Amino acid sequence: MGITGSIIVYVLIWWIIFFSVLPVGIQSNKEVFKEKIEGADPGAPKNPKIAKKFLITTIITSIIFIVIYYLVKIDLLNLREFLQ
Repeated sequence: MGITGSIIVYVLIWWIIFFSVLPVGIQSNKEVFKEKIEGADPGAPKNPKIAKKFLITTIITSIIFIVIYYLVKIDLLNLREFLQ
């Protein structure tokens, strides 16, 4: 796997994992507003902890990518064989 393919695989895995981790631990803001505040959705999370989720996503993605890269390197995961 070349550098371009590696980057593409890593980015794809990262986004899939990120969207999987994003809803974990979300608590909605269920306060009753006395007056409607423009632009504030009452269902929006209080603290989404995006930085923590970015870090968790990067760690999980790195582990998965290392496993995939190792399988490709030792020729256990070879799609070119199946496509011929």
